[in-house]
Amino acid sequence: MKRSLRLLPLLAILAIAACNTMAGAGHDIQSGGAALTGEARKAQSQM
Repeated sequence: MKRSLRLLPLLAILAIAACNTMAGAGHDIQSGGAALTGEARKAQSQM
């Protein structure tokens, strides 16, 4: 029981860090998609 209570704060910190990491990855993927969409529109308008 004591061991579980010691690990609980560590697990909470890791969970928060993982959420922030996934959010950052989501923003990176979104901005990459926006850049790709912009280039596709530019190429299509030049046809």
